[in-house]
Amino acid sequence: MAALTYAVCAADGDATVAASAEEIHHLWQDPGFDLAADAWVIEAADGKIVGYEELYNRHGFAAFEGDGYVHPDFPNQGIGTALLRAMEQRARELAPQAEPDLQVYLRNGFGTKDQRAVELHQNEGYAPVRYTWRMEIRLDEPPPAPAWTAGVELRPYDPDGQGRVLHAASEETFKDHWGSVPISYETWQEKTVRRPGFDPSLYFVAWDGDQIAGMSLCRLKPDGMGWVGTLGVRRPWRKRGLGQALLLHSFGEFHRRGIHTVGLGVDAGSLTGATRLYRRVGMEVAHEYVIYQKTLRPGRAPGYAENNDG
Repeated sequence: MAALTYAVCAADGDATVAASAEEIHHLWQDPGFDLAADAWVIEAADGKIVGYEELYNRHGFAAFEGDGYVHPDFPNQGIGTALLRAMEQRARELAPQAEPDLQVYLRNGFGTKDQRAVELHQNEGYAPVRYTWRMEIRLDEPPPAPAWTAGVELRPYDPDGQGRVLHAASEETFKDHWGSVPISYETWQEKTVRRPGFDPSLYFVAWDGDQIAGMSLCRLKPDGMGWVGTLGVRRPWRKRGLGQALLLHSFGEFHRRGIHTVGLGVDAGSLTGATRLYRRVGMEVAHEYVIYQKTLRPGRAPGYAENNDG
């Protein structure tokens, strides 16, 4: 499976986002995923995997997310169509379990340069709803020292003693961002402390007394790139430079460890000023992605605030 994802991502010009075998296996542990029912594989005559699709129930059987790949050596053979339709059928089977007034939707994301994927999703009734960027910075020199907000300090992260409070702070921080849905503590753990390569020394949590003010949760990707997985500041501490301080501190720690390229993902349409912050510290857009959505049932948007960036 990892070979397929690498071939697809390399053909799209961004092999760095290809998941390793370890990462794929970890994704399958998601509490909302059933490997036997929520994944599909298409093989060539010689047994080579040429197509793969998986479906995740992100929230209450209403917010579904897919992830699919078709090998670039096997285009225009109906593989993508078959996989997309199988995924939609499964989502429709699960949808009756959602609250009756909730909108049910299915989303897929991919690089904007993947014209075959664009045409496939449009032909199947999907429409673009959001764009995201991967932004990067090259740290040839140490970054500027951060200027910390008065009264705020970094403390070492203790996964056992601070996990639940950090999860709660993260949920509060991002509930007003587009597309956010509630994430259980169990699911959050799978995405953070149980993720391959988790390093608590790269979790930078800013405290103001007994309150978490902000966080920059980082990791080292298999390709050697530093990655800022979560950067957020809670509302009472916003507009005070804390986000920039956390980001510069993260850059500094990566540079100290000999990691000279750092990236992150961001909603290109964010109204919170995230993209402006990232440009201000020297980050540039490396790749653009698009999220396509198909509404399976109209209704109230699931999640915190589907169309509100705060």
